Amino acid sequence: MKRKQYNGYKSFQYLESNKDYKAFKLTKEIDRVPSRNIELSKNEEERVEEILEKYIVISLHDHSTVFPENPQEILPYVREGRMFTGYEGLAISGIDVIFDGLFDGIGLAPSRDPWSWDNVVYQIGMFTSDIDHQNLAFIVRRIEDVEKAHREGKIGVVIHMEGTPRIGEEIDRVDVLYGLGVRCMGITYSKGNEFGSGLADKYDKGLTDLGYKLVERMNKIGMAIDIAHSSDKTSMDVIEASKKPVFITHAGARKLWPTRRMKPDEVIQALAEKGGVIGVEASPHTTLTLEDRRHSIETVMKHFQYIEKLVGIDYVAFGPDTLFGDHVALHKVFTRELSLTETRTKELEYQEVEYVDGLENPSQFKNIVRWLVKNGYSDEEIGKVIGGNVLRVLREVW
Repeated sequence: MKRKQYNGYKSFQYLESNKDYKAFKLTKEIDRVPSRNIELSKNEEERVEEILEKYIVISLHDHSTVFPENPQEILPYVREGRMFTGYEGLAISGIDVIFDGLFDGIGLAPSRDPWSWDNVVYQIGMFTSDIDHQNLAFIVRRIEDVEKAHREGKIGVVIHMEGTPRIGEEIDRVDVLYGLGVRCMGITYSKGNEFGSGLADKYDKGLTDLGYKLVERMNKIGMAIDIAHSSDKTSMDVIEASKKPVFITHAGARKLWPTRRMKPDEVIQALAEKGGVIGVEASPHTTLTLEDRRHSIETVMKHFQYIEKLVGIDYVAFGPDTLFGDHVALHKVFTRELSLTETRTKELEYQEVEYVDGLENPSQFKNIVRWLVKNGYSDEEIGKVIGGNVLRVLREVW
């Protein structure tokens, strides 16, 4: 595999810690917990490396953010507004391009509303400032950048807003977000907004009149549309209204695990019929199954296999939605902001885990390739699901 050119840079090292900003003791990016590696034979190991060398690898949704070691410091860290990026972990992940959700849903600086315009612009600017001070990662703005990341041993970062910020009727602000580097954006983030219903809403009213204008503008400007956190009706409306294929960047199959966070067959099928792609999710306690209620890479891959059989291998990818740190603790801190109570089904009992074994953070993305090799998928099939399918959509949308 072409090794990523990582020189040891740590976020914001161009400033003085505890003078220019408050420093926190951050978690390890590699081997934070004993999350297993898929065991392979020597020949299989060599094949994994050949696949990573040959094919462009794209995570359709992750968070490269590194969180504090002490979960009690998560909230003050977030309020500080300075997102440390896990360059060390990304460098060994096998990922060429990451759709990065930044602090979506929990960013609280400078406003208490994570989706306020000021908050979102602040996030993007702070993140980009750090990116521009190092040489491993760079912001992806066009298709050629995706190819460049793979070719040159770098990490391409697609700025991905999981929901549309508070822009009211000012659709021109979509252009502003595009100018700031945003290349993929959700219509809603769990709770509905002026554009449509979210998956946490009790009443699903679908896409609004303003939502149709938003979809039209995103199509025109070349910004990929995400419906991962949109309600079922909003999702169907967006798929039908969009002239371009859309993404479900991170979710799973509701047939296997009946929560609102998962997508029903009809949405996945409608998405595929229009050429879109769904990324399979691995955030803690999401992609479980009724038969296996302990979350691990195995349950994640059951969702992958179900969707593959439902719509075909050309319409599925991976958006693990992992981060560097204690993801379960983060969910407990931000249960209200992330609408977790509303999107999980109370009657469904499951075994709580401390982490998703095999896909604990972005550094383990390569484990997906290892699992696919071990389970008999061809090089061509693997190439599609680890990046090729997403790249096909991007060529059409961007």
